[in-house]
Order: sequence, then C-alpha cells, then structure tokens
Amino acid sequence: MNLSLSITKNIHDWLFNMMPETAASLTEMTLIATVYLAVFAVTGLFLVLLERKVAAWFQLRLGPNRVGPWGLLQTMADALKLVSKELTGTVNADKFLYNLAPYFVIITALMALAVLPFSGEFQAFDINIGIFFLIAISSIGVIGILLAGWSSNNKFALIGAMRSGVQTISYELSVGLSLLTVILITGTLQLSEIVEVQRNGWLIVQGHIPAIFAFMIYMISGTAETNRAPFDLVEAESELGAGFHTEYSGMKFAYFFLAEFINMFIIASIATTIFFGAWLSPFGITESLPWLGVFWFLGKTLVLVFLMMWFRWTFPRLRIDQLLTLEWKYLLPLNLMNLVLMAIIVWLNLTIQF
Repeated sequence: MNLSLSITKNIHDWLFNMMPETAASLTEMTLIATVYLAVFAVTGLFLVLLERKVAAWFQLRLGPNRVGPWGLLQTMADALKLVSKELTGTVNADKFLYNLAPYFVIITALMALAVLPFSGEFQAFDINIGIFFLIAISSIGVIGILLAGWSSNNKFALIGAMRSGVQTISYELSVGLSLLTVILITGTLQLSEIVEVQRNGWLIVQGHIPAIFAFMIYMISGTAETNRAPFDLVEAESELGAGFHTEYSGMKFAYFFLAEFINMFIIASIATTIFFGAWLSPFGITESLPWLGVFWFLGKTLVLVFLMMWFRWTFPRLRIDQLLTLEWKYLLPLNLMNLVLMAIIVWLNLTIQF
C-alpha cells in the first residue's frame, strides 16, 4: 500500500473509532472540503502572480519585484488589501441577488475542481459521468455573471452580463463537441477510466489528426468561456469599465477575479486529462512513485495555462460580431465535421495502438 492511501486509511479508521458513523462521515467531508479550499486559494494566488510575470516577460519589463523575494508575496498583499476594503454597492441594487452572484461563480469553480484527477489517489469525486458533470457545472457559472450584471442596476454591468451569456452559450457547443470527439475513443465519461485508456499513449496521439483539431478547438473555445482576452468583451475596460463586476468591491470583487483564474486552471486541467494523460508520466515512473503523478498533472496543466496567457498578450480583442462569427461560421461546422471523421476512424478501428 502506498503512503497516500496508508495515511487516508489511518485517518478514516481513527475517525470512525472516535465518533459515530454519521459524525465521522461529516468530519471527513469537512476535511476534504478544507483541503480543496486551500488548493483553490493557493492556486488562484499563484496564477495571478504567474499572469503578472508572464505579462512582464512579453512586455520586456520586470513585473512584481518588491513585495517579498522576487515579488512572490505581491498577490498575498493584494489579497489582504481586498479583504480589508469596504464592501460598497449601489442604492437601487437588488441586494439579495447582488450578494448571491459571487457565490454562484466561486462555488461552481470549486465543484469542478473536485472532479479533477490530480493523481491516482488525489481525486475527491470520481463519478461515471465526470465529463458531463464538468460541462454542466461550467454552464451554471454564467448564471452568477448574469445575476451580477442585472442586480447591480448599472447599464455597463448589464451589457457585460449579456455579452457573457451570449459568449458562453455559443462557445459551450464547441467545448462539448471537441471533448465528445475524443471521448469516442474511450467509450466512457468517467475521468479515471479515460486516464487508464491513455496508459498506452495519450489520446491526442491515438486519435490522429481529428484529436489534434479537437484540442485546438477546445483551447480556443475554453479561452472564450473564461472571458479572457482576446475574448474579453464581457469586461472590456475601454467600453464597459469593469464589465459585469463594475459595482463590486472588496472580497466580492476578489471572488470574481479569483474565479476567472481558477476557471482557466480548470479548462487547462480538463485538456490535460482528456488529451495528455492527466497524471500519467510518459516515462512510466508514476507507478513506483504515486505522488509524482501530481507534479506531472500540474506540469502539463501549467504549460496549457501559459498557452492561454500567451493568447492574451498576443492577440487583440475581437469585436462582438467577429467573436460570434468565429464560433458559428467556423468552429462549430469544423467541430461537427471533425466529430464525424473521428467516428469513422473509431468505426474502422484505425486508432493508434502502442
């Protein structure tokens, strides 16, 4: 038995010996939730710092370099600043929905995080409809944005929220179809089983050219779903101020800000799991060192996160008509043809066997 399973089994046995079954189960759930909240917070703060460093690198400047060694504590200082700021709002806002909206965004991101297989042992919620669950949960997040824009009683926030609704509904189709294209090879929606299929080779290789096209479409559509440049019409500063969260301040603004980076991490994590073998090492050394799988997973994911950041600092923002044209006239038809082509390849049993 490896070390991680031994530790979790010992904690499980100790809890069930110390207290009634119901109380022990609730305590276990609380501990798991606490771990994931810690992962959530640390990941968000790290990605904010990484974004600033990557932006500085592309723009030939230093970036954060004063707070802590090499500026590593800058995002921590910003988080403390946001926590301490006054929570303001408009007089005519719908108070209940205005306060509820940030929690929609942050909770859906946390729920999606729980399904991701960081390693063979580090996965909180492995269900047989994992991909379907992720797509469904990601669809709920936009409700928080719509509520934030409408309840703020601000025309700029409302315009940003409406743009977000249009953008998310449009690009969700391409995200779903690109994932479905590769899932044809595995025949399952369960993330752990999808990883097991890739022990003999990543799906982006097994699926020939259609898998490569599916990956490209997924990354473009996933970037659009997270409302990041060049698809950031939702919060276009030159037009809408801060967009849907114009009227938010303090910790509520931080929730929206943090959720954007966590969603970027989730999009990259799904791509890592579906296309690049998740925590599996290409050298076959994760079996003897199971926790090494976490580092492989994070390493692959951070490469894709860097790719999404590269998009932001390379391409100019699209107009709304260009954004919708890209999806409905190009990505969606290409996705449908790609799906049919992959179905033919699977039907003819032409997937690469290692």
